[in-house]
Amino acid sequence: MPAAAVRPLVHVAAGALVADDGRVLVARRAAKAHQGGLWEFPGGKLEAGEAVIDALARELNEELGVDLERARPLLKVRHDYADKSVLLDVWRVDRWRGEPHGREGQPVAWRFPDQLNQADFPAADVPILTALRLPECYLVTDEPSDGFTAFLDRLQAALARGVRLVQLRAHSLDETALAALYRQAHTLTAAAGVPLLLNSSPELAQKLGADGVHLSGAQLRRCQQRPLPGGCWVAASCHDADELALARRLGVDFAVLGPVAATMSHPGQAGIGWSEFASRCAATSLPIYALGGVGPGDLETAWAHGAIGIAAIRALW
Repeated sequence: MPAAAVRPLVHVAAGALVADDGRVLVARRAAKAHQGGLWEFPGGKLEAGEAVIDALARELNEELGVDLERARPLLKVRHDYADKSVLLDVWRVDRWRGEPHGREGQPVAWRFPDQLNQADFPAADVPILTALRLPECYLVTDEPSDGFTAFLDRLQAALARGVRLVQLRAHSLDETALAALYRQAHTLTAAAGVPLLLNSSPELAQKLGADGVHLSGAQLRRCQQRPLPGGCWVAASCHDADELALARRLGVDFAVLGPVAATMSHPGQAGIGWSEFASRCAATSLPIYALGGVGPGDLETAWAHGAIGIAAIRALW
């Protein structure tokens, strides 16, 4: 049998404790441990017959001396090391009782997600670092059918409501007009500290110095490598397991998957449903937004089925 087929699978419950100011708690692994000396998110192996949430509560108490009060699923990561495979069942923890400290002598630190360097963490943790930088909702703009002024007013209102990630999608515009709109929109999003991804070619995104690009499924399939350098967001629209796998291989940061339900923009097209959505999420470690007929009211359902949040046009625009 191939070596990969006999690697033991270790199921780990891990918690990303997030403070009110957005900082995340990380702990350093012991030098002699597997991946020793690197930083990680507190947690540990499930015991026989133990539920993930119970394992998480136990591990946080043993490692940090805190009692878990509120947590939600963040991301599941399957990663194969040379000697073993791990399934990281990661939860976002935003309420606990007690002051976290290294109860086993391990150093701990509070860091903002954008201060966490991938090189300081085990390879399995890299998608978690990305997930922690992403907000719950991803706004996809509607077409600027009423002109640029009305479009920009709507964008400003969305930012004022708390939108923290935006995709500029305006297929009705030619490249020159789209570039002009991106520049004006970026003035607003940059002032709010919000990334603005361009739904267009990577070449145009690079020319504009865009915060990132959002690839269609067709654009994704044409890529031979990650189309923008690190430091720029790369997202993709995916519809099946093959596209999700390709996105992961290319180093795409996150994907949107759907449609989950029927939408006004695609009349007559049935959604894949939450069960199929969860099945496709389970096959990848990419952070995924649920798209299609969903809104902020569906966040709890989305999290329970493997999404990091929801992406929407009308529900957010």
